[in-house]
Amino acid sequence: MSKMDGLRAMREARYAEAEARARKGTPAPKRPSSTVATATAVRSAPEPAAANATAAAAEELCGHRNMSGRTCTREQGHAAKSHRYS
Repeated sequence: MSKMDGLRAMREARYAEAEARARKGTPAPKRPSSTVATATAVRSAPEPAAANATAAAAEELCGHRNMSGRTCTREQGHAAKSHRYS
């Protein structure tokens, strides 16, 4: 088998896997039926003040992503030509 035949076989196998995954689909999430699950969900919810502070900080940053996934930490709409990633 040549190199190109091997590459073609690998590509077709990946395509078949992706097609099978798409046909299978994902089941709908189940709703909690008991009060214990509801109480746990309420307790684990973030505090509104912390959520607002995080949202405000996210709005103030540029948010541009580079190829490695890092985000720019400069302010939104900055005049600098370069981004500062962290």
